[in-house]
Amino acid sequence: MNALSKEELKTLMQRRNDWCVSMFMPTYRSGVESQQNSIRLRNIVRRAEETLTNSGLRTLEVKELLEPVQELVNNVLFWRNQSDGLAIFLSKDEFHYFCLPVSFDEILVITDRFHLKPLMPLLHGDERFYVLALSQNEITLFEGTSQAVKEVNVETMPKSLAEALQTDNPERQVKFRSGKGVGQGGMMSGHGADIEDVKSNLLQYFQRVDKGLHDLLKENNVPLVLAGVEYQFPIYREANSYPFLMEGGISGNPKGLSPEQLHRDAYDIVTPHFQKAVNEALSQYNQSMGTGLTSDNVQEIIPAAYHGRVGILFVVQGYEYWGTYNPANDTISLDEKQEPGNEDLADFAAIQTFLNGGMVFVVEPGLLPAGARMAAVFRY
Repeated sequence: MNALSKEELKTLMQRRNDWCVSMFMPTYRSGVESQQNSIRLRNIVRRAEETLTNSGLRTLEVKELLEPVQELVNNVLFWRNQSDGLAIFLSKDEFHYFCLPVSFDEILVITDRFHLKPLMPLLHGDERFYVLALSQNEITLFEGTSQAVKEVNVETMPKSLAEALQTDNPERQVKFRSGKGVGQGGMMSGHGADIEDVKSNLLQYFQRVDKGLHDLLKENNVPLVLAGVEYQFPIYREANSYPFLMEGGISGNPKGLSPEQLHRDAYDIVTPHFQKAVNEALSQYNQSMGTGLTSDNVQEIIPAAYHGRVGILFVVQGYEYWGTYNPANDTISLDEKQEPGNEDLADFAAIQTFLNGGMVFVVEPGLLPAGARMAAVFRY
């Protein structure tokens, strides 16, 4: 899985080139269905070849431009490590791909900038979360969405209490015995150490874990859920420096939970967090209606986003608005579909809002008032 940081996203947003190719597709992690992954990408590459050729590029130029992604099609090792969705961005000077826990619709966009709106749900943690499974013998981080969780390898994080304390002496390690079964918490007993020593060792362990997670989580506002024996939770919270650690946790031995159960329990905890952010933004929109600080007029929103006036932007999932925008005179020309030289102006508005420090919410159809497909709250 490739993590996508905000800095990487900002870099992609700022890139301009004559031919920027953006590809999105759903992927299967395993099973017979996973054989469709390479076939699906091969078909998208063929569509890209046709589009680029019809746009005036020579055959050799098209081949050279698409060569990096063509190599992925036949890369067996690459297809063995997939998540729920694949995003690819390439131009003459750049090539990036991300295996992400989001099941994208199949999309191909070729314009003079990268198409990034499908990534917008990741910007503010929408339906994306982490689960930290705590254990003295093994600690594991999972990344999840509304659909599934997948283990994330964090090289800077200690894998066990013994590693964190640099000791293999079992007499100094913490032992837990279960109470009423998995999910019912547990009781702590010290072997060769009193309770205070046990807590001290766990605190040092969790401080190392927190430090190891810092680089991965430092630019995120993604919820983090703890899973483990309940006694560990307050000790980890004492060590924690990440501001988006959820109050609730999944009690019990994580090894006794299937990935599906771990996902269900964690998603139940984070769902109110996700909904709260959307509800607060929608409440602000509704309260500001009639003051001149809101709009669902796309042709008004696009220039406002470019000039930094949009504080909150709502875009209905899947909404596209093809055309061109001239910032010199704030004029917009619309097209019925994607054509050479135009771009998705809904994507443009989302990018500009994000780059100017605003919040972007990709919402379900019907959530915005009066059936709007894009709406904004202006700063002024």
